[in-house]
Formats: sequence, C-alpha cells, structure tokens
Amino acid sequence: MSTVDEVISFWIDEVGPKGWYANDPALDAEISERFGALWEKARAGRLGNWASCPRGCLAFLIVTDQFPRNIFREDGRAFATDELARKVAARACHLGFDRRIPEPARQFFYLPLMHSESQMDQDRCVRMFLLRMPETGANNLLHARAHRAVIRQFGRFPYRNTALGRETTRPEQAFLDGGGYMSAVEALQEAA
Repeated sequence: MSTVDEVISFWIDEVGPKGWYANDPALDAEISERFGALWEKARAGRLGNWASCPRGCLAFLIVTDQFPRNIFREDGRAFATDELARKVAARACHLGFDRRIPEPARQFFYLPLMHSESQMDQDRCVRMFLLRMPETGANNLLHARAHRAVIRQFGRFPYRNTALGRETTRPEQAFLDGGGYMSAVEALQEAA
C-alpha cells in the first residue's frame, strides 16, 4: 500500500505543476493503477490517521481531492470523496497545517474548498489564496474567484450535472453553451 511519502513524491515531484491540471489519459491510467486501491481505502475511512500532521494531510488531500478527478474523469465518482477532503482541509487550515507546507504544494489544502458547492467554502477558498499563498497563488486566486462566481450564479457547478445525473436548467445550459467555466474566468480577466 502506498505511503504518505510515496503520494507526495509522485504528485509533487514526479507529476509537478505541469501535470496537475492536464487532461492526460496516460497519467489518469497511472494514477488509477498506482493509487486506485488507496483511494478506495480513503473512501472507506481507513486513512484518517494521515490527517494528524501536515504532510499526512497533504497526502490525504491529494488522494481524496486530486486523484479521483484523474481516476474517474467524466464520472460522478470523481466527486465521491469531496466531502472527506473538504472536512480534512478545513480542519488542517484551522490548525495551520497548510502554512507548514511550502508553496505551490500548499494549494492542495485550498482546492477542496474550491471544489465545494458551498458558498461559504468558496469565500473561504478565496481568502486562503489571498492570505496564505501570496507568492505563487495569483493564478489560483483567479480560478478560486471564477469557481465562486459560478456558485454564486447557480448554487452548483453545472458542468458536473451529467456526471452526477442532475438535470441541467435552461440558464445552466446557456452558461455551458457560452463557454462554461472558461467564460467565468474570462469575465474576471476582463473586469480586472
């Protein structure tokens, strides 16, 4: 079974910033093969002890928030451990664990908040990037604000509807047809 150090080494050192947000089927397959069983273990609540220290929290958040988005791309299971990740991230930030992880890896403490469909989590995510990632967080702050704008407008992420079996409303469909998430990013860039 993978360890905290293996998860961090793989995601931070091997994959790195260039791969974190890439849509790469080969990377998705590798994550599934190497860490799929670990994600299942986390989903079953059997990695809770990882959340007792900063590095353990970082690894837990990578496994529960980042890996499923690769393993289950375009599938509702991509979001199945979001609530676990959100709870651990909120607790870790409260305890200051995030501040003990250097940038840019620190962002993985805030992304579960960005992925939440709660307005309160979205507001907190924006604050975290503003206050706790001033060195490297500018691009992440833009995306945090874009996620927050989508939640303010719809109360959920319309681009998840199909994967989650949710019905898409007419305003959501118009948003998706008009560029979806990237239209929210571009609107913020134009307003700046």
